Amino acid sequence: MSTKGPENSSSMVELLSFRVAGQDFSADIMSVREIRSWTAATPLPHSQPFVRGVINLRGTVLPVVDLAQRLGLPCAQNSDRNVIIVVEINEAPLGLLVEAVSDILTVESKELTPPPDIKADDGQKFIQALTVIEERMFKVLDLGAILPDAKKEAA
Repeated sequence: MSTKGPENSSSMVELLSFRVAGQDFSADIMSVREIRSWTAATPLPHSQPFVRGVINLRGTVLPVVDLAQRLGLPCAQNSDRNVIIVVEINEAPLGLLVEAVSDILTVESKELTPPPDIKADDGQKFIQALTVIEERMFKVLDLGAILPDAKKEAA
């Protein structure tokens, strides 16, 4: 891991790393608003299968997505160890249910490699980059692909 210095800060990227279905993922830390312990979500009728429901976050209704299910991986089991990462996507808050938060990674932009051109069944490409740190491969999520139709549904 690298440390952020003033002379090379423009080429450094900070990522929050976390586990989903036993795999290492990360997201741009600038999109992360908070990390909170698992809270049971209230299911909503007719929502997408990967949407666990909504929770009340200090007066705001926060949708919670089971990130494993959204990525086509084995679903997370309800556990006190699970956490919800609250992110902001297109100026809207969203909760991502993950197994655990690992670390904050600081990497050079040049260490981020584009992934192979593989898309999900719905045409979405969830991974925007890959990076290897201490022999572990981290997949950097494209958070905008998690709920691609959010603006359409809001209209």
